[in-house]
Amino acid sequence: MSTRAFRPSSVFLGIVALFVVGGVMSWFGIGNAGVDVFLFVAAGWVVSLCLHEYAHALTGYHAGDRGVAARGYLTLNPLKYSHPLLSIVFPLVFLLLGGIGLPGGAVWVDRHAIRSRGWDSLISFAGPAVNVVCTGLLVVPFLVGMDTGAHRDFWAGVAFLAFLQLTASVLNLLPIPGVDGGNLVEPWLSPRWQRGFALVAPYGLLVLVGLLWQVRLLNEIFFGGVAAIGSAIGLPGYLVSDGYHLFQFWS
Repeated sequence: MSTRAFRPSSVFLGIVALFVVGGVMSWFGIGNAGVDVFLFVAAGWVVSLCLHEYAHALTGYHAGDRGVAARGYLTLNPLKYSHPLLSIVFPLVFLLLGGIGLPGGAVWVDRHAIRSRGWDSLISFAGPAVNVVCTGLLVVPFLVGMDTGAHRDFWAGVAFLAFLQLTASVLNLLPIPGVDGGNLVEPWLSPRWQRGFALVAPYGLLVLVGLLWQVRLLNEIFFGGVAAIGSAIGLPGYLVSDGYHLFQFWS
């Protein structure tokens, strides 16, 4: 296999560059604060989506599906995904509408090539694990007592991005059909349950999002739970709120 199949794409590197530029502009207060934070958070969110899908693909490669390299998944190029609309556009739209870290879907892995059920579950777990790691890394500055009074807009953007990673982590790990948490347990189900799972899976994520969007009690329970987890791990709620309002600079 050519090393080109494992080389980060120019598309991904361009998104990383936008993330860095947005962060620098937020840090130094260049231009409009809301636009700076928007660029920083949106680009950072897309970078994490690419890393999420890359983790699925890389684990699948080591689990036995060498075809993920030929399909371009290991270049971190979001345009190579089997469903770019679901993987990138759909999560971005919901981010713009409601500030929720919606899990995307997904690179296609040939499950028949996977050597065991354990590897199959690990493939599903690898993506959410990226979001968990991103959450931890973004929270570290607040845990070590970083002075967030200076460069307040930048730190608000970091806090909001951490909150998005946390919501994505929780949503992705829910054991329901259509998200990674459900796919994690699916290999261990009986054939009868697997057939039912396959029927529901295409609609699971849409139903979940619809319930969170329309049922106020579920919305409050979910976001209240995420906020409680964020507080427990040291994520400042007031900075998350500041970051959210800066991100939605048009409202």
